[in-house]
Amino acid sequence: MHRRDFLATTALGIGAATAPSALAKQSAAPELLAPTPPMGWNSWNSFATTITQDQALETATIMAEKLLPAGYDVFTIDIQWYEPEASSYTYNSAPKPEMDGYGRLLPAPNRFPSSAGGKGFAPIAEQVHALGLKFGIHLMRGIPRLAVERDLPVLGTRYTARDIADTSSICPWNPDMYGVDMRKPGAQAYYDSVFALYASWGVDFVKMDDMSRPYDAHAPEIEAAHHAIAATGRPIALSLSPGETPVPRADHVARYAQMWRISDDFWDSWDLLAAQFTRLENWNAHRRPGGWPDADMLPLGRLALGDRDTNFTPDEQRTVMTLWSIARSPLIMGGDLRYLDAATLALLTNREVLAVNQASTDNRPHFIADGMRLWTARAADGRDRYLALFNLTDEAQTIGARFDLIGLPQGWRARDLWRGADVGAFGDRFEQRIAAHGAGLYRLTRAG
Repeated sequence: MHRRDFLATTALGIGAATAPSALAKQSAAPELLAPTPPMGWNSWNSFATTITQDQALETATIMAEKLLPAGYDVFTIDIQWYEPEASSYTYNSAPKPEMDGYGRLLPAPNRFPSSAGGKGFAPIAEQVHALGLKFGIHLMRGIPRLAVERDLPVLGTRYTARDIADTSSICPWNPDMYGVDMRKPGAQAYYDSVFALYASWGVDFVKMDDMSRPYDAHAPEIEAAHHAIAATGRPIALSLSPGETPVPRADHVARYAQMWRISDDFWDSWDLLAAQFTRLENWNAHRRPGGWPDADMLPLGRLALGDRDTNFTPDEQRTVMTLWSIARSPLIMGGDLRYLDAATLALLTNREVLAVNQASTDNRPHFIADGMRLWTARAADGRDRYLALFNLTDEAQTIGARFDLIGLPQGWRARDLWRGADVGAFGDRFEQRIAAHGAGLYRLTRAG
């Protein structure tokens, strides 16, 4: 599950720290959301279901100070902000979510006291916006089961929750909602009412969950959310979760959402990280400005309700950031920013690395040898190239390839983007010593 210069008034754009590519400039028409991969922070990895108003505002303040200058601008409160008794990574079996009289979820006032009196998230959104950030929330697919039990009316219609609910369509891991049968009168009106409410609060980003499995069965609700957002007149980016979104549905998902998960929840396990390589390779041809395959949040720093720090080694952490950058996945930090250490901050805010994520083009994987992965991309100037090397084995190795095998001519000078240092000139091949489970990221400039 589950930054501040904008390219366009309505776009989730690249931060002041990075230069947009020509392609991004051309694509950033007013109607295009997310012309570059969204960057931000999400509460799930560190707070689970439990985040409160004070914690959220403290985190947003730190984010604005520490991460916004590097381009991270989407601040998102994840799942069950409407559940008064939310307490962990598990869900109450008999939830009693806060709702209005039309079955629309509201922040639990015991956790978000500024929401009292029907204000919803508007007061928090206002404070987040004042920090220069976008404000996002998590939303489960469907209509609350409690609204169906109470048979609440659908705003502006003669229909009720029972009329539109599909009680056979339930999330296998969360008990909050029933699906909405989009064939029923009043179904689109319900989604329209939900997004109208959240637009009135100042929401800029919605992470919508239980959307991609099974994809075809949920596609009508994906379309409904898209149409409801359009009806608000507010530029709200839509992020679909969790995966695995099927690659054959790439055109459909890119039509209706700005980013979509390509895996189940990604946590700090080497096996999970190794599996993301193939997924990102499979999705590579389907990435476009305004539509980003999402390898999930970055489980870095302090995690899991403060119980522990990331299990990734420093080399594995660099691998995560290198892979997400060269494959242009959204960069959504998940760790608790209240405990942000210098090493993690440096990892997240390396401007040369972030430029790969935000402004490279022609990104592509190459398959040269077992136990390694290699990606190339074109830099924003159109002349230089990026080269990422990955060692998937358990021992340090010399990793590289002949330039002709990766479609490049001979003769390049290389700069190590992680070290911020030149590493020399190379004739017909490039190679470097890479740590176990480690990565290197280089900018190549023609020699001579």
